[in-house]
Amino acid sequence: MGIISWIVFGLIAGIVAKFLMPGRDGGGFILTIVLGIVGAVVGGWISTALGYGTVDGFNLGSFAVAVIGALVVLFIYRKIAK
Repeated sequence: MGIISWIVFGLIAGIVAKFLMPGRDGGGFILTIVLGIVGAVVGGWISTALGYGTVDGFNLGSFAVAVIGALVVLFIYRKIAK
């Protein structure tokens, strides 16, 4: 996917992760995008490393992996920022 696609995908994944794991985080909209993009990349890397296949395109499986990755990144961010 192109960089614009990853940004849009990461934004959506970040918003969903923030909805599933609410809390007071600094950074607002920009942090949501960054955490979503990083989460999508981390989730895709973990999924590929564990042998679940590659993450490609806009589909439900890729979205689930991106959201799970964003949740993990958000959790780690909150532990570090605390």
